[in-house]
Amino acid sequence: MNNGMTHFDKDGQAHMVDVAGKSETQRIARASGNIKMSPSTFELISSGTAKKGDVLGIARIAAIQASKRTAELIPLCHPLYLTRVAVEFHLDQKASVVECVATAETFGRTGVEIEAMTAVSIGLLTIYDMCKAVDRGMEIGRIRLLEKQGGRSGHWKVE
Repeated sequence: MNNGMTHFDKDGQAHMVDVAGKSETQRIARASGNIKMSPSTFELISSGTAKKGDVLGIARIAAIQASKRTAELIPLCHPLYLTRVAVEFHLDQKASVVECVATAETFGRTGVEIEAMTAVSIGLLTIYDMCKAVDRGMEIGRIRLLEKQGGRSGHWKVE
């Protein structure tokens, strides 16, 4: 029995979910996560003076690119035609934290939650990669789904 986990068949074997019978609807998902760093690293990022250049600009492009390649990274994800991916960074100087929020959209038969979370994950990892020479102690955390819309299950939002 699969206990409600859709990626397992009745015998417990992993499989790709059959979405052929689902209706095509607009699907939207928002996810977030953050990276905490030293105040000096935060200053390099926020001022745009990091040795490797525009850290947040590069991280944004990496996040968008990653969302488009999610099906290549997560074995049972369906390849999706994304109609929009938006990535925002919010800077909390007091805590030396950069928050990444990604929104992914498609018109299709399956949701885009994993695409949004992949964008956040890779965006934050890109920040780490670009700044690791000055701060190996950065900490990535709180990657989570904030909201999803569309499909049979409708609208869900974190409380």
